[in-house]
Amino acid sequence: MKAVHFGAGNIGRGFIGSLLYDAGYETIFVDVNKEIVDLLNARKEYNVVLAAQSKETVTIKNVSAINSMEHPDHVLEAIAEADLITTAVGPTILPTIAKSIAQGLRLRVEVNKTPLNIIACENLIGGSTILKEHVFDQLSEAEKNTYNDYFAFPDAAVDRIVPNQVNEDKLQVMVEPYYEWVVERSKMIGVIPQIDGITYVDDLKPYIERKLFTVNTGHAVAAYLGYHANIQTIDQALDNKDIRNQLEQTLLETGTLLSKKHGFDLEEHKEYIEKIIKRFLNVNLADDVTRVGRGPLRKLGPNDRLVGPAKQFVEIVKEEPVYLAKAIAAAFHYDVESDDEAFQVQQLIEEKGIRAAVTEVTKLESSSHLFELIVEQYEQLKTSK
Repeated sequence: MKAVHFGAGNIGRGFIGSLLYDAGYETIFVDVNKEIVDLLNARKEYNVVLAAQSKETVTIKNVSAINSMEHPDHVLEAIAEADLITTAVGPTILPTIAKSIAQGLRLRVEVNKTPLNIIACENLIGGSTILKEHVFDQLSEAEKNTYNDYFAFPDAAVDRIVPNQVNEDKLQVMVEPYYEWVVERSKMIGVIPQIDGITYVDDLKPYIERKLFTVNTGHAVAAYLGYHANIQTIDQALDNKDIRNQLEQTLLETGTLLSKKHGFDLEEHKEYIEKIIKRFLNVNLADDVTRVGRGPLRKLGPNDRLVGPAKQFVEIVKEEPVYLAKAIAAAFHYDVESDDEAFQVQQLIEEKGIRAAVTEVTKLESSSHLFELIVEQYEQLKTSK
């Protein structure tokens, strides 16, 4: 069996590539990083180290790579032969790889009519659906009708922490022991891939929101409050009692929302929250707050991990999301100069003021109570700097 995976970065190698190898796939990575691609082709294997006391090391074999800049035709040929396509490139790169995927599918329908599932393993809601939209933008109407019979884009929720790292071995990657990969079975086509580690569900949305509004929200809270307190790593931030309490209260808000919206048992969900917090406390990860907090423009988006649950909390729970509002305010204080998005946000605040910045970034109406709550929390944090 062959899998084509777009993105040979740490998540691609340390998470998806690892599970594909365990399931017996030959994995072909597609990337533009010449050094990584050349190393994968030279060695045909790499090591994954678990961020635990044992530092257990697993060797992932049966791999190769294609440089999509140097050999675009090879990418198309690989897609034509693949049994599965996965991605871990980041949301902003999906439109770019969609062009290659569309061309590859065009070649495939000529030579291989076997149904194919294409799964975007990205940190956003509906990643595969978004990828499909970008792919189908490249197609004619006739092709769209045909391709729906052969190709499916099931959405997925993925969860594994991969910290910033500099390894002497450029292919080695450290990952936390815990992982979760949930795929929407009802949107799949043909034979369901037998991959130990994937949980197939008929309705993915509750699981995506549970992950996004617990793991991603919690990570962001720890990062932005930790940065505000001049703390370097996530585990150190949670050693701070005030930040730990803020995190717990924020996740209680999102947990209450998830319970009311999707029917999750709140007591069981509280256990899930504790499991997530314990993961954040893993000293073997030593995850920098600036890695977790990077890209605040996207993370402050109207449907992302902070503003998204805050809006839904108001609509569904019908109470004030005080702790979510404070986390959003802390994100607006995130001023890492080397972070392009943070720079854009700070420039916006400087030029137009915080009220205009909140409106432009979050798309919230300035007349809403949530908007006022965020501005109020921003001003409070300003005095505590």
